Amino acid sequence: MKSVAAVLVTLLTVPGLAAPPASPTAVAGNPFVGGRYADPDVAVYNDRYWVFPTSSRSYAEQTYLDAFSSTDLVNWSKHSNVLTTANVSWAKYAVWAPAPIQRNGRYYLYFAANDIQNNSQLGGIGVAVADRPEGPYSDAIGRPLIDRFVNGAQPIDQDVFIDDDGQAYIYYGGHGHANVARLNSDMTSLGTFPDGSVFKEITPAGYVEGPQMLKRNGKYYLMWSEGGWTGPDYSVAYAMADSPLGPFRRLDKILAQDAAVARGAGHNAALNIPGTDTWYTFYHRRPLDETDGNARYLAYDRMNFAADGTIERVRMLVRDNFDDNNAIGWKTYGGSWTATGGQYRAGHSYGGKSLLADNHTNAVYDADVTVTSGTGDAGLVFRATAAGVGTDTYRGYYAGITPAGQVILGRANNNWTRLGAAPMTITPGTRHHLRVEAAGSTLKVFVDDMTNPRINVIDGTYTAGSSGVRVYNAAAAFDNISITSS
Repeated sequence: MKSVAAVLVTLLTVPGLAAPPASPTAVAGNPFVGGRYADPDVAVYNDRYWVFPTSSRSYAEQTYLDAFSSTDLVNWSKHSNVLTTANVSWAKYAVWAPAPIQRNGRYYLYFAANDIQNNSQLGGIGVAVADRPEGPYSDAIGRPLIDRFVNGAQPIDQDVFIDDDGQAYIYYGGHGHANVARLNSDMTSLGTFPDGSVFKEITPAGYVEGPQMLKRNGKYYLMWSEGGWTGPDYSVAYAMADSPLGPFRRLDKILAQDAAVARGAGHNAALNIPGTDTWYTFYHRRPLDETDGNARYLAYDRMNFAADGTIERVRMLVRDNFDDNNAIGWKTYGGSWTATGGQYRAGHSYGGKSLLADNHTNAVYDADVTVTSGTGDAGLVFRATAAGVGTDTYRGYYAGITPAGQVILGRANNNWTRLGAAPMTITPGTRHHLRVEAAGSTLKVFVDDMTNPRINVIDGTYTAGSSGVRVYNAAAAFDNISITSS
């Protein structure tokens, strides 16, 4: 985050920004925006929340930066090309990790470019400026602000923080080293510390890249990324200190891959909802079905603090209430699917399904299901693999409800095996809450009554796989989908 103080100052001057309800995650679904992006940083400008990420492409294609803004953390507007290399004479490619901040009525965007590997190459950390949050931003000084290796730190992955006393700092560094420097009040030049030095090394144990600073209740929190950015070990750790200069001693890992949700979660920022103690961490991650290193997507989840001020480990949760009217992250197999009116709607088909790229084993699956037409059924798919287009073209389980007057549970493997059924009145157009509890070989299906299962069977054919929704000889609407590991 760009300084808790800076964000609060911005918000206090704009009383029109309403705090969204505190949520455990991006309840309208992660990724929360479409497209490949990484290294998000956040700001609050005027009456909007802003996210500035790296475009996750090959180095040669990383010649621009986009931004996203929202008033509610649900519906996001894209602002394309807020900064491009056309406006920075020395930047050619590898434009990375934008860091936004506002001061003196202007908007600053710090960025790295050219991925320099030694001091003889042109590049490093630059600073651009604009009169509006969405830009366009232009190079503020005509050269890099930091253009050489100091203390072994590659000049990339910058974060800018303004302390409560008005002093601005820039934290940065790749190649396993982190530095901090003072920024002068013009935000475009470096100051000095009382001892006359410009840079101080603050590298904590395990540090790789991506430093982020926040302040809460008088404590300074330095977060950073560990592991390799293309690997599943990419993660975020943190330290606490009484000074913006540290010392920063590693306390714990707070964000890491989850074998049921995503890999390579890292390079984060933190957002405090003004006037509250609600915090979110914004980061990128790689879906389980992606192998391309650049297949990184933006997500956010709740970040909680313990009573002693330490940060609890972040859980990557799976939620989608479709309030953003999109279905980013869902993959369809047959049928017609649209996200509209705050629901995920399936047109009539014989077995159309839509799945997430998760891999849950023991979990609780929830969804609101409305059969809108037809005499067939609609419901939840779970522990699914080998999905394809076709009525029962997948291996996994399915639980559904039908206006024929039943709750059903079955197993698919290019055919259908019914495992259980129970009578229940299901009226087309009526919303019902469907829950599946899968624990080992025990499968329970609940509808509306979450205490007494309608179906309770033992079947251990499938142990893990993707989750989603499906219709058969029916059209349906789905809402409030949630998957929680148990």
